[in-house]
Amino acid sequence: MSTASIALTAKSYGAFEMKEYIRKSTVKATIITMSILLLLLLIYVVVKVVAKPSLKIVAPITKMKLENLPPPPVDNAPPPPPPPPEVYTGPAARAGTPVPVPDAEIAPDVKDFAKNDEVARASAEGGDGQDFGGFASNVKVDQPINVKKEAEPSLDDFIATEKDPEPNYAQLQKNIVYPEMARRAGLEGKVIIRVLVGKDGKPKPGKVRVEDSTNELFNQAALDAIMKTSFTPAIQNGQPIEVPVTVPIVFRLR
Repeated sequence: MSTASIALTAKSYGAFEMKEYIRKSTVKATIITMSILLLLLLIYVVVKVVAKPSLKIVAPITKMKLENLPPPPVDNAPPPPPPPPEVYTGPAARAGTPVPVPDAEIAPDVKDFAKNDEVARASAEGGDGQDFGGFASNVKVDQPINVKKEAEPSLDDFIATEKDPEPNYAQLQKNIVYPEMARRAGLEGKVIIRVLVGKDGKPKPGKVRVEDSTNELFNQAALDAIMKTSFTPAIQNGQPIEVPVTVPIVFRLR
């Protein structure tokens, strides 16, 4: 067999046919893929056009200049009459402590002194005599009463007392929550708290601070424990008063 016939046989069978099949399949797949992509693009464009929201119809805006406004209506109604004067009804008797004087010195316009049921409504000058159960005309019953609130001491004030506030130590011990991070690290510490204790023995919110601490991990736990603990209030002149007090709290692992 010649060399030319061997070359022809290798070209007609085997790998050559496989390469030709792969080429045709690749072209066919490319055409199908491009067709599908074009179809999807066309569908997308159609959907966008169809689903486009229609324009809302808005009523036209009418512009009006201020000089074209009609004049305001004129109210010719007469003003309301003034309220009637207040009528005070009260006892004609005077309020006060009677002082004995000679009959010749009693002025003719002096009224009798108020009785027990009239003292609360009578005045020192006496009323007009028309007693309908009200106050005398010169008794001011609508005056505002100014009540002065007692100033709250600060945490830095020093107040001398007969008895200082004292926390309920059993309750304080229950309220102390050991910080988990400090527990895992095996840390112990001490926090000194300054707090204002009210007359009722309760710590005042916002009137508490950390005076000293060996580790900041214990600060919040100490503050929370103090605010949940009741105290015996301070005593001054036999009465409970508000006083700031310093409380040390020790955190120790058992």
